[in-house]
Amino acid sequence: MIFVDASALTAVMAGEPAADRVLDCLESDAAFFTSPIAIYETALAIARLANYTVAEALGEVRELVGRARIVIEDIGDAHADAALAAFARFGKGRHPAALNMGDCFAYASTTLRNAAILFVGQDFGRTDLRAALAE
Repeated sequence: MIFVDASALTAVMAGEPAADRVLDCLESDAAFFTSPIAIYETALAIARLANYTVAEALGEVRELVGRARIVIEDIGDAHADAALAAFARFGKGRHPAALNMGDCFAYASTTLRNAAILFVGQDFGRTDLRAALAE
């Protein structure tokens, strides 16, 4: 199982330098999942970067998620507890990873499923999560 973070989705949709590596991973036989919060974060980023309406950006995000066979899993109380624990360990102002709210929920989703995480950037690399992409 691999959790797909908003940073990975945004990298693909914005044509960032890491996009090809993310796409290669998404084309593997692994099972992928993400969260509603990652969808939200990606849609807002794409709306801003591409000057789309939020609805247009959300449509584009959903299209990518569908093509890549990424399951959107619900979040619940266990995720809130795990996200708070992630903030206590790795949160902004507490640790060099400087995880924000969305990052903490991505961390929670990943750890609750004992999954790896597909991300772009340095934040999760400073935690104890297994990265889906090699550095």
